[in-house]
Amino acid sequence: MTKKAVLLANLGSPDNTDVSSVRRYLNEFLMDRYVIQLPWILRRLIVSLFVLPSRPKASAEAYKSVWMKNGSPLIVLSEQLKQAVQKKLDIPVAMAMRYGQPSIESQLLALSQQGIQEVLYIPLYPHYAESTVKTSIEEAKQVIAKHNLSIELKVVAPFYEHPAYIDALVASAKPYLEQDYDHLIFSYHGLPESHITKLDDSGQHCLQRGDCCQQAHEAHKTCYRHQVMRTTACFSEQAGLDPSKYSVAFQSRLGRAKWLGPNTEDRLRELAASGVKNVLVICPAFVTDCLETLEEIAIRGQEVFSDAGGEKLTLIPCLNDNSEWVDVIASWSKE
Repeated sequence: MTKKAVLLANLGSPDNTDVSSVRRYLNEFLMDRYVIQLPWILRRLIVSLFVLPSRPKASAEAYKSVWMKNGSPLIVLSEQLKQAVQKKLDIPVAMAMRYGQPSIESQLLALSQQGIQEVLYIPLYPHYAESTVKTSIEEAKQVIAKHNLSIELKVVAPFYEHPAYIDALVASAKPYLEQDYDHLIFSYHGLPESHITKLDDSGQHCLQRGDCCQQAHEAHKTCYRHQVMRTTACFSEQAGLDPSKYSVAFQSRLGRAKWLGPNTEDRLRELAASGVKNVLVICPAFVTDCLETLEEIAIRGQEVFSDAGGEKLTLIPCLNDNSEWVDVIASWSKE
């Protein structure tokens, strides 16, 4: 009988909040060819000359503002998710990080040593992007090949419009949506526009017209922008949202390339200037709260909103180890 296991994969985090730990993490992350999509020598120059000299110090301070007693929020909350899913299953469940620890390599080696022959691999990203989904899958494949592991990898595809995922997302947000608020922002992690257009083999669809994401096209299978728009549409329909009370924005820009817009901080300023006082922000690109939600949105976003004349920004927590979400992952593992 084939011995099976589940391996969840998330992005990763520094080991600690000191500058050297953050520098190591950023170096590994940004030197990934799927993150900064340039030839190695240009990537090395950008990271070494323009990022690593200054950014680790600022990022270390940001991490300190949200660091939990047991460590990085992403790692702590991911471990809680893993444990909750394990309680629902009678096969091993492991958690790996694309960057940092526990690494994909260490987890696959550990599973192999347990005699595992088939791994259901679940990259915890609802939407496809080379810098998240593809790099995680490629890393797992390389580890299996490098160590000649007798493991068959079965990958769960991006689940941006999967009914069970949408159900869990809406259920988790319901208590916040039932409160008084003026506007809801769907804030998704940003991507350079070049990451979108390079995957459109036709070269004539993605970002070539204002309604490209609403017009059926083969490119949508790997189009991050289309997929986040579908998540928003599915969520808003199920939750019965008034179209005038929500909008989509993108956060976490890096560098000078043209990124998907509008930018979340710009959107917060616009809303405040229009008289909006009470804003909700949900971040469906993340299933686990992390620096980008807890610090970038809940702390910096509140500061930006307040400075522009707004009053209250409420971050709707990610799915984390929400019971409905745990049930979804467990159900995929049983199929």
